[in-house]
Amino acid sequence: MPKPNIVFYFSDQQRADTCGCYGQRLPISPVLDQLASEGIKFQYAFTPQPVCGPCRSMFQTGLYPTETGCFRNNIALPSDTRTVANYFADEGYETAYVGKWHLASDGEQEEVPKIDYRTKAIPPERRGGYTGFWRAADVLEFTSNGYGGYVYDENMRRIDFSGYRVDCITNFALEFLDVRDSARPFFLTISTLEPHHQNDSHHYEGPEGSKERFKDFDTPGDLAPFDGDYKEEYPDYLGACQSVDHNLGRVIQKLKDLGIYEDTVIIFSSDHGCHFRTRNTDSHLNGFDDYKRSGHDSSLRVPLVIRGGKYLGGQVVEKLVSTLSLPKTILSIAGIDVGNKMRGEDLIDIAKNPPENRKDQVFAQISESRVGRVIRTPGYTYAVYAPGLNGGEAPGSDNYADDYLYDLEKDPDQITNLIDDPSYNDQKALLRDSLVSWIREVENREVAIE
Repeated sequence: MPKPNIVFYFSDQQRADTCGCYGQRLPISPVLDQLASEGIKFQYAFTPQPVCGPCRSMFQTGLYPTETGCFRNNIALPSDTRTVANYFADEGYETAYVGKWHLASDGEQEEVPKIDYRTKAIPPERRGGYTGFWRAADVLEFTSNGYGGYVYDENMRRIDFSGYRVDCITNFALEFLDVRDSARPFFLTISTLEPHHQNDSHHYEGPEGSKERFKDFDTPGDLAPFDGDYKEEYPDYLGACQSVDHNLGRVIQKLKDLGIYEDTVIIFSSDHGCHFRTRNTDSHLNGFDDYKRSGHDSSLRVPLVIRGGKYLGGQVVEKLVSTLSLPKTILSIAGIDVGNKMRGEDLIDIAKNPPENRKDQVFAQISESRVGRVIRTPGYTYAVYAPGLNGGEAPGSDNYADDYLYDLEKDPDQITNLIDDPSYNDQKALLRDSLVSWIREVENREVAIE
């Protein structure tokens, strides 16, 4: 049986609730909505690290960021780390990467890196095993803005582009589909920057007209009680999300035009969500934050839809899943079994036959804004922080303190912190035990929580 082609298309900083199949009223994601109706949608998917570089290290390795050392931005992926690209190459796949990489530069947090590829061509040894088609920048928001910029190709040549950024990044992906070796299966990763804010302008740069087109947005319940900057920024954010969806449609149409759509599995997700400056305003902030470095659903919950191969039928999976499982799942789609070399689960098992003893929980590590750890269950969010430790300097701690607790049945928007409510002491103790167990398993630490 021929090996399937695989396209992993992921956006940057996109909340799940921007998508129609996750409840969005406005016509933001008709393409993804159709894909979900044909494939499998994971209703409750969460990132285990809501920061760009650490999450990307996870997407390449199937390991938690503290295991690769990439616990914050400005830490390069170790050269001896085995990645999904390495496994695919071993199986004869052609690999291609387009968009934002964020795993080549190395240095201190928020300082000019000692090894700096943020605006330079990334050499082959720092591309995580991708040896073929390459149209990428290490920090795409530094080499471009919403309407133009540049990336580098596999020969380290600068490629300038003009036009709305996600359109241009997708043009490169379409170029690969035209020039690929048609005798080989391929694994194509498309990493858009949209709807991430533009760093130098501190604004979301949606397509022209977004502010008017999406001014009639419904404020998400987790944002409404707070100030933040969503009132000004949300229309452009939604415009950028709609453009991502439109460009996903362009990729699908190209696959159909080439006659390989049914031979291709498409995975759509995002690295993390966005809280629009509504969280991390408390005294526990020890580092910095702008839009995402939080253990709340606004930052952790992301869309996840897979269509093709075994992922058909319009199924909705209600179990909680971590996007840490994507590397193992993507390789499994190609028939590659990595066993315990990667963490996470094969998501087809969760969709079709979840183990009876499976814990319906996800674990997240928070960095840069604090040294934090979070457990999310169907009914609760419980988080801790390390007093006195800067989130950009320390990857973890042996000592934590309670940060927040939310009863999601009564408070799905995570507004009322119950961490000091004595009526929740028993529940907090159970969650604390589970969180300690997660830290022991993932980080090989015995921790105390006070």
